[in-house]
Amino acid sequence: MAVIEQTAPGGPGGQNQAPAKKKDRTHWLYIMVIAAVILGATLGLVAPEVGKALKPLGTGFVALIKMIIAPVIFCTIVLGIGSIAKAATVGKVGGLAMVYFLAMSTFALAIGLVVGNIIHPGEGLELQPYDPATAGEENATVAFLLAMIPKDIPVLPTLVLAIIVGFALQSMGKTGEPVLNAVKNVQLVVFRIMMMIMWIAPIGAFGAIAAVVGATGWAAIGSMAILMGAFYLTCALFIVVILGTLLRLVTGLNIFLLLKYLAREYLLIFSTSSSESALPRLIAKMEHAGVSKPVVGITVPTGYSFNLDGTAIYLTMSALFISTAMDMPMSIGQQIGLLVFMIIASKGAAGVTGAGLATLAAGLQAHKPELLGGMGVIVGIDKFMSEARALTNFTGNAVATFLIGKWTGELDRDQARAVLSGARPFDETSLNPEGH
Repeated sequence: MAVIEQTAPGGPGGQNQAPAKKKDRTHWLYIMVIAAVILGATLGLVAPEVGKALKPLGTGFVALIKMIIAPVIFCTIVLGIGSIAKAATVGKVGGLAMVYFLAMSTFALAIGLVVGNIIHPGEGLELQPYDPATAGEENATVAFLLAMIPKDIPVLPTLVLAIIVGFALQSMGKTGEPVLNAVKNVQLVVFRIMMMIMWIAPIGAFGAIAAVVGATGWAAIGSMAILMGAFYLTCALFIVVILGTLLRLVTGLNIFLLLKYLAREYLLIFSTSSSESALPRLIAKMEHAGVSKPVVGITVPTGYSFNLDGTAIYLTMSALFISTAMDMPMSIGQQIGLLVFMIIASKGAAGVTGAGLATLAAGLQAHKPELLGGMGVIVGIDKFMSEARALTNFTGNAVATFLIGKWTGELDRDQARAVLSGARPFDETSLNPEGH
């Protein structure tokens, strides 16, 4: 949940000053990653051998991501099970929301697999993982530095343990709350480490992109462009066709009018690459659009953790890109296993920069560990796909709020139609520090 900081009263007449905003420096990370990708691609084209020699930079960054996978999965799953229990106890709204979120996440993951199998992104790249043992004695220092990074903890046993612990704490009721709070504090440390790792993402992206472009030339750039284009197109079709149809059939509302109504929020998300920044505004706008406060209060915050349609599409499409690029295609059985794993693990991919990469790495490690060698390419283009992920996640939660409101009889359709048509515009002055 976003926190709005307030300043003390001051100035002439004792009037309150504008609320102080905490500086968000992650946009610098975004800019640095883009610059690193461009520089890496240029170096790979101009000096291929130099580019290929930089591959350990990408390998080291992926190793750091692998290091943090198990703690991320453990904390988020344990806390996630507790969140599901709390949402379900709210009654009809919470239970209905969780069923809908699970169904839509599964559907979005499946769409990513279908599209990935159709376009075969990464075909022809033939990526190879970095192996210092076969790279000559001159890389002894590189091997030593890479060996300093702690090895990863097995993911599937961690996932099973997290589920067991989560249900055990749930069954303990009030007695288990101190332990849950302790896990929540550990999660804060884990996510801080994740952010520290992400600040060196530009170095990892530079090395990974330089290496792959140095090895395959323009083919790598073309393959990455195809993946990004296909992902954006898939997200757009998912919003217009799938979410739009659901919204029309259930509530009679128009998806394009909803997109227009949320235009300011989309601009905010696009500029920050995170849907978290628009959470308070979405809550206020959904209430203004005729959905009751209790439904909005349950559906929107819960959806931000459990209804991540854009992230779901990204996870499965990226996994297939890596498997194809490394010429290690997944069988149908492995893809179904990956789908089941991602249904659970994707619940930890919300709100924290890098958590999506950790979840993707966890899925690959659980099913084909050798595919982790191709993660470096995704590190380079991940930021280019973050806007589509965030916009799709945000739209999915807005539509879900209307649907849950209609199914529970808590939607004023006359108000919704008037608001979306522009007859009753949203009052921007209502978003003050004392409000949402």
